[in-house]
Amino acid sequence: MDSYRYADSVESAASEELASFELTAASLISVDYIAPPAAVSDYVTTLYHFRCDEPVIRDIQPASVGHLALFPRGKGEMHFRGGHRDPNPEVAIMTPLSTSVPIVVEGPFHVIGAALSPLGWAALTGLHAGDARNRLRPAGDLIGEEIDAVGKRLNAAYLSGKVSGRECALELGDFIARNAKRVNPRHKELIRIVNNWLGSSLNPEMDDLIEAAAYSPRQVQRLTERYFGLPPQALARKYRALRAAALLSFPSLTPEFEAELGEAFFDQPHMIREITRFVGRTPARLSDDQSPYLSEMIDPKNFRELDL
Repeated sequence: MDSYRYADSVESAASEELASFELTAASLISVDYIAPPAAVSDYVTTLYHFRCDEPVIRDIQPASVGHLALFPRGKGEMHFRGGHRDPNPEVAIMTPLSTSVPIVVEGPFHVIGAALSPLGWAALTGLHAGDARNRLRPAGDLIGEEIDAVGKRLNAAYLSGKVSGRECALELGDFIARNAKRVNPRHKELIRIVNNWLGSSLNPEMDDLIEAAAYSPRQVQRLTERYFGLPPQALARKYRALRAAALLSFPSLTPEFEAELGEAFFDQPHMIREITRFVGRTPARLSDDQSPYLSEMIDPKNFRELDL
């Protein structure tokens, strides 16, 4: 069996496992989403407060850019496709994810976090997204000791009832705004161009990106992976699946959107495989109300930089 066929067989097995992954019922989970203040809105797509008091919690994190998160309650692991598992530190950064990732936690499980935009990832961490991807790491290891002190203080205050999850989330946003580093203006413009390119179509043409960017094709490949975690064509594949899932989660689709979806994938099995890979759900399960966390992460407002 050649390497491509082997990779396809492994991917198919992983997709089947995700499709059958038993999730904690939506009725047992509470998630509050907090709009980021203006000072941090370029860096954060949403702030959130997740709670579930079950003894065991199972959910799925869709492919994303990165999160800064506090874990005041609950110990568990993210199960990555490469076979490794990362436990959740008390104060953590989830690095950019190239695929969806199952989560299994001994509850009760409470999470307070900030979902980062591509610019936010760059401004907060300064790290190469492609090199850092697919991990859950102690935040202090990546962005310095201050976040450990801030995170531990917020976790303790939250557990004592002195502050709410919303207040903790807003303070995380303030931390990001204070600590966001300057991004090279030309690179910042390329991030904007890549976002526009991804939002232009479910299957954007590579030539259009090269034409819009003031860089050579090689530089576009390199810089896109640096800031988004994947090279352009793989990135377009990821966002095609996320946007398709967002569209399919609507109660109904316009004929125009139905036609666009029909043209975006080779056939229905291909669409199912892609959505399962990047979202962790078959299309039939996108609206089954089994994961409010996943539903929110694929909500169109979290693709505002893509002009969905």
